[in-house]
Amino acid sequence: MEGVIALESGARHRRLEKGIRVSNALQALMRERLDRQGWSYGDVARRGAIPRSTVHHLATADRLVRMPQPNTLEGLARGLELPLDTVRRAAAEACGIHVYEAAPDPEVDVLIASVQQLSAQDRRHVAALVESLLERGRRTDDTEDDAGGAGDTVVP
Repeated sequence: MEGVIALESGARHRRLEKGIRVSNALQALMRERLDRQGWSYGDVARRGAIPRSTVHHLATADRLVRMPQPNTLEGLARGLELPLDTVRRAAAEACGIHVYEAAPDPEVDVLIASVQQLSAQDRRHVAALVESLLERGRRTDDTEDDAGGAGDTVVP
């Protein structure tokens, strides 16, 4: 049995049995928060104004097939009393989506935001261009390495 909802002295709490397997980041985040706060799925659902069945599904699904809707993530974050970004990152990881850290260079942020606005075909063109530029950079690095530092030698 993975989890037990128990009623004791009129207080509802969630108790997990030993040997529970956590399959993904969202599941781990939710279980940790539920256990630490003593909350049930229903408690989280009420606070977040989302269906209990949704909370249960997100907490128990081994792997999410697709990213939950933004309003679901917002409600889950409210219900768990966690920052939305924390819940969003865990959900993305559970779906197999890599979330990039904020780029320290504002130009990178602008490029990423701009690329997201392009059509799928245009994004493929941009990806091909980036791959070409990276390959050219690798070839240049290899050529400099093969020269054995000749570029540093000063000839009178």
